[in-house]
Amino acid sequence: MHSIRVRIGILSLALLAGFAAPGTATADSAPSATVEEQRLDRAVPQEILRRSGFDSMAPRLARALAEAHSYAQAERAVVRQGSLLWRRAVERAQGRGPTACERREALPCEGGGGGAGLSPDDDRPLYWARLGMTREVRSWEPEFGLSDEQRARLLSELEVSSRGQDSVRFPLGRAVKRILVTGFDPFTLDRDIRISNPSGATALALDGTTIQTAGGPARIEAVVFPVRWQDFADGTVERTLRRHLPRVDLFTTVSQGRIGRFDIERTNGAWRGGFPDNDGIGRTETIPVPDPATQPQWTSTTLPYRAITSADTGRFPVFDHTEVTEIPAGGGDPVVRPDGPTFGSTARAGGGGNYLSNEIAYRATLLRDRLGLHDRLPGGHVHTPVLEFGAGNTDPATGAVTDPAFVRNRLDIVAQVRAIVTAAANATFGAGVRSR
Repeated sequence: MHSIRVRIGILSLALLAGFAAPGTATADSAPSATVEEQRLDRAVPQEILRRSGFDSMAPRLARALAEAHSYAQAERAVVRQGSLLWRRAVERAQGRGPTACERREALPCEGGGGGAGLSPDDDRPLYWARLGMTREVRSWEPEFGLSDEQRARLLSELEVSSRGQDSVRFPLGRAVKRILVTGFDPFTLDRDIRISNPSGATALALDGTTIQTAGGPARIEAVVFPVRWQDFADGTVERTLRRHLPRVDLFTTVSQGRIGRFDIERTNGAWRGGFPDNDGIGRTETIPVPDPATQPQWTSTTLPYRAITSADTGRFPVFDHTEVTEIPAGGGDPVVRPDGPTFGSTARAGGGGNYLSNEIAYRATLLRDRLGLHDRLPGGHVHTPVLEFGAGNTDPATGAVTDPAFVRNRLDIVAQVRAIVTAAANATFGAGVRSR
């Protein structure tokens, strides 16, 4: 999700996770569907849901809500169904759940493109099914009444549970190392509604898995974040990561970046560049964080980038990316610096640009530093290659939702992220000394 180079559009849920559900509520009118949810009825999302079998998830939640006779029952139903969606997506991605064609025994399974089903590695069913579920909650009008605050709480809990944000479970003890990985929803949907995000696919493929490293086994837990400015301003990254960073041994945020290459982003900048998010909202401002008086203009990776870039991790080249855009100390026009920021400068783009990929890297590494973990917790951002459709299937107006090259590209990217994480773990856990 490389900021000023790869960008998007949609309107925010304005989730207010801090609300406590009032005991009694008066019925407020149900809000209209968001820009994201309004895309649901188009042909491509419906095909993705049908071919994956995830078209059953929103109706299942609607039935559960219809059976709820109190706010507490509705809350339990929302959390249960959101968690089920996440588990089902993870199991499908890791080959532990039946595909739509296997369940229905209708047509041959996709097998890399075509056929009735979608390949299990596909992250898009999770995204579109979640939007179907949020739309059900948004339009639900129970007889017992639902206040705006209660509805916002239900939406927030659905987001958290369906993104794996409340299901991170690391083993007890220190015999197994702990690695946290984050991904993103698809984006640039108004440019091509068929789009998939390899970082989200990576999160599904790696969640709950164990890799073997030079220092022994390591458990990976993964979560997915929305592509919405307001959610980030409301603290979704910090709320999700704060309780885990002191307990993990390594973390990396992941997003989609440039064509044909991986980048280990060396520096992150404190600036939002304004490109529209998945709700069609843009923000041009300093990244809003708690205690802005102590907010730095730049944060840096503590991933072992030299070890990662020198390892043989897969098909795509991997770069130590050091470029930033800054306003020099004393003012003036923005300047591109190939070797990182200069002293006293003001950020206008980090290595990952100035969109939400840069912002998640900035927020996660700032949180690491504010927790006093800079010198002992390797963490930073990995940008994957852009996931491309195959030749002859590049026109979103006429193209298919999948093809063999598209599936192969996604599988190769996911496999290489796993190898990059393993290389980082080997450098960190094996020698006992971090190579940066």
